[in-house]
Amino acid sequence: MKTNNQLNHSEKMLLLKIARKAIIDAVNNDTLEQIDLENYSPILRKHGSSFVTLTKRDRLRGCIGAIEAYQPLVLDVQEHAVAAAMEDYRFKTVKKNEIQHIQIEVSRLTPMQPLDYSTPDDLIKKINVDVDGVLIKYNGRRATFLPQVWEKVPDPNQFLSQLCLKMGSAADLWKNQKIQIFTYQVDHFKEP
Repeated sequence: MKTNNQLNHSEKMLLLKIARKAIIDAVNNDTLEQIDLENYSPILRKHGSSFVTLTKRDRLRGCIGAIEAYQPLVLDVQEHAVAAAMEDYRFKTVKKNEIQHIQIEVSRLTPMQPLDYSTPDDLIKKINVDVDGVLIKYNGRRATFLPQVWEKVPDPNQFLSQLCLKMGSAADLWKNQKIQIFTYQVDHFKEP
């Protein structure tokens, strides 16, 4: 049964369709489709944050999103689909001949919650492996891993160390300094 805050199957498929159309338009240098919010369900018009992840032959090809909601979810997905294809600094921009090989995944984020902990061991105990996305903040920098990263980095110690490296800090920063930790969950879905 669907609650007021869950996307139904058709809403998920619609977001994936919008993401694919946005990528095709961006790669072809076409103007992005104007989205008339009145044509969408209340949950898609509500402010929401998302990440759009692109894979090609099961390998990451781009991933960009927002941690905090600042626009309607449908626009957020459209914007981040384009950004994942064209602006992820880790990859060259997606080319026309790649589009058919790219699979799109959308992750809709819940609001972040601060995680209070006293020691590194306490932190490890409080993180829900395979469930929590984790955002770390320290000295004006931040980095996040979506919950899906647990599939590739299942050990919490390595997970936090890799996250510190992603932020541009020493891998053991989380063991040696009290850093800000936030957790969130996602509803993620991908093209069939």
